[in-house]
Amino acid sequence: MSVPPSAASSPPSSATPSSPEAAALPSGAVRLSDWGVMRARGDDAKSFLHSQLTNDIQHLDAAHARLAGYCSPKGRLLASFVVWQGGDGAVLLACSAELLAATLERLSRFVLRARCRLDDATAELPLWGLAGTEAMAARGAPASAWRRLQADGGDLITLPPARIDGVEVPRALFAGTPAPPPLPALGTDVWRWLEALSGVPRIVAATAEQFVPQMVNLELAGGVAFDKGCYPGQEVVARSQYRGTLKRRGYVLASEVPLAAGDELFDAADPTQPAGLVALAASHAGRHAALAALKIEAVARGELRAGSAAGPALSVVVPQPYPVPAQPE
Repeated sequence: MSVPPSAASSPPSSATPSSPEAAALPSGAVRLSDWGVMRARGDDAKSFLHSQLTNDIQHLDAAHARLAGYCSPKGRLLASFVVWQGGDGAVLLACSAELLAATLERLSRFVLRARCRLDDATAELPLWGLAGTEAMAARGAPASAWRRLQADGGDLITLPPARIDGVEVPRALFAGTPAPPPLPALGTDVWRWLEALSGVPRIVAATAEQFVPQMVNLELAGGVAFDKGCYPGQEVVARSQYRGTLKRRGYVLASEVPLAAGDELFDAADPTQPAGLVALAASHAGRHAALAALKIEAVARGELRAGSAAGPALSVVVPQPYPVPAQPE
């Protein structure tokens, strides 16, 4: 089923990029060709994933979804997932398509005797991004985030909203066929823009192995369970949480210029080394947004720049999508 064109792709107006009039709130659907779906089946699927990922998968039920990370032994994120249980009992994991094959191969090495089969289910379960109140209503989506329900032959997963000029734009994933009901078409960049503004991190190829989970606020977004037991990198993640060693945090930024995942950011007061790295970024209607891991002290100085210490200015979007705790003294 095709999705009709949308005014969400129309050229920007003459309003300034910071004003609410600069872009109508996005609403519609987009096929997420840059996402993929991994599937885990078997009696030990949940327990195996529980031992590998940062969140509690063992107690995941069919009515909910969870955010989770997959770390290297050094505690650096190799991939991030939206995880839910499908109607047939399989555990489904949505992640960046460019990381799926390598992550699937790496996880498969550790299955060993566990009764768990992993495969790429992207072709069977194409992913759609839904945004806006009308799109949510068309699917009967609940208002709260991280809910899962079956709808029209697929799985609907509600996500945390994006906040635009103080207004929340609800978001959801839809996995399966047929395609969502006729809705205005969103561009891929619009969806990524909403992702960045939501503050929910997604690891892509340009940022794999760059971040400890807390650097991109994975735990603040609900993606880390600190009482679940061991997983790769768990000691590093726990040490960052409890010993006050974390020097970087995730911040949503507004930029004067377009940014891309993997771009280095600088502190004007310290031109010798980068102060941060962009995790997600996109532009819509002349407005450039990013989720980036930044040195906490650089954010406090408020002189952030893109590309170099003399580059275009960046500003932290206030309020953040969730409270960012103060760093312990």
